[in-house]
Amino acid sequence: MEKKSEGLYGYSEKNPIKVGGAMQGEGPAREREYLNSLTGMNGESVSFFRLGSCCPFETENSGMGMGMLDRYSVTYEGKEDTVVLYINMYDEDVQYAPEGFKFKF
Repeated sequence: MEKKSEGLYGYSEKNPIKVGGAMQGEGPAREREYLNSLTGMNGESVSFFRLGSCCPFETENSGMGMGMLDRYSVTYEGKEDTVVLYINMYDEDVQYAPEGFKFKF
């Protein structure tokens, strides 16, 4: 399911995947947990690599009032291209699978 907003869910810094946990020291672990919960559309295993941080934004869920998004290169076997997903570890929201992916069941 795609979350309606600016850009495809997860594919844009304007519509990142919000996993939260930064204030509790769990942000990076929650990012990996989320990415490990994804599969390709036919159940293919997903692989990912952290590209780094970008895109500063204001948030009340940071000790400094600002956060950075993390960018991940994500693909799975048989996928024609590698995509970049944007993840926000400061704020939480309902999570969806980005277009082209689904959750493991």
